[in-house]
Amino acid sequence: MNDHDVVIVGGGAAGLTLAHRLVGVNHPGGGPVRVALMEPPPGPHTPPPRTWCFWEPEGGDWDHLLAARWRHLTVVGPDGAAATAPADPYVYKMLRSTAMEAHVRAGFGDRVEQVPLLVEEVLDGADRAVVSGVLPDGSVARSTARWVFDSRPPRPLPVGRTLLLQHFRGWFVRTPADSFDPEAAVLMDFRPPQPENAVAFAYVLPLSAREALVEYTEFGPEPLTTEEYDRHLAEHCARLGLEGFEVTDAEQGVIPMTDAALRTRVGRRVFRIGGAGGATRPSTGYTFSGVLRQTEAVAAALERGRVPVPPVPHRRRHLAMDAVLLRALATGRVRGAEFFTDLLAPERLGDVLAFLDGGTRLPRELALGLSTPIAAMSLTALDHLWYSARSALTPGRAPASPPAATPDARHRPVR
Repeated sequence: MNDHDVVIVGGGAAGLTLAHRLVGVNHPGGGPVRVALMEPPPGPHTPPPRTWCFWEPEGGDWDHLLAARWRHLTVVGPDGAAATAPADPYVYKMLRSTAMEAHVRAGFGDRVEQVPLLVEEVLDGADRAVVSGVLPDGSVARSTARWVFDSRPPRPLPVGRTLLLQHFRGWFVRTPADSFDPEAAVLMDFRPPQPENAVAFAYVLPLSAREALVEYTEFGPEPLTTEEYDRHLAEHCARLGLEGFEVTDAEQGVIPMTDAALRTRVGRRVFRIGGAGGATRPSTGYTFSGVLRQTEAVAAALERGRVPVPPVPHRRRHLAMDAVLLRALATGRVRGAEFFTDLLAPERLGDVLAFLDGGTRLPRELALGLSTPIAAMSLTALDHLWYSARSALTPGRAPASPPAATPDARHRPVR
């Protein structure tokens, strides 16, 4: 049985990022932190390549690996009116998982042991946690660790009041003639027909004048079939006037958007990171920025000899605001297409991006709130406060989330 200081379970965005940050981290008294990254061997449990999008100022740690970046973002309303604005002070960035994985793994050296293990059990302990699973030859292996960071989606998902699924499918398309503006990404296009009890939109992320990722997305109760996604994508490509294009690749996924409390510490020695540990922003489904903040904090704690509890990388009031928005969408009190079109107006775009990245103060957030449907959002906020107070007085008796399809952990590109 091997022993490590840190075992990371799962090689997605969170697992790889944490392993990358721990390369070169030493204990306060000297000596390297011994790290093992445990992930399934190549096969049915291997996640497909993913696209990770996020925004931050220019000069980020991953800039040299980006597939594309955009300084201007476009929002298209249900009526077809388009508005483009600079994302200042941010740049909207696309990182392909293949590029990130190759870079991160090349830097592991002898500091991170990569173990092809299908982890089946993580047991907490007073001094050590035990991780056990199946090796490629079918044999069972066990390892101990002082700290375990598990990035696998929890099963079942913790119960909250509201659960929507952000489900999507995208085509990487190549056109025979110039068809895209490489300087501007279409963040949300609400011209697709709006389904009942859901919000539908498309977005276009140009990689060049002739290549782009065209994606159809819904915030709703359950995913579509691949055939249904493809029909919506074909309709949107026609709406964009694309002709004679080739689909070179595709991606598909499901991301839970929930107000459930996702704990990062689940034992004395066991923690959750990434989407499993609350890194996903509930109102948007974006995760990568939260992963960066969370893993940076873990690495700093280990270097200082502290208990490395991953922080939930979103402020409590922002999570409360997200819960109100999710409830307003789920109950139909606000129409998503109109809500997001108005919220993302050019004069507010930078402030909204700052809010969603956790970089705004309360007065500015209240000003943004005045741009939303005040009556509907106020009613939902009061409803949320009443629900929260009742839940605090009678724990365990709050209404459960409405039933929804269980996301497939193999198809969860991080946004």
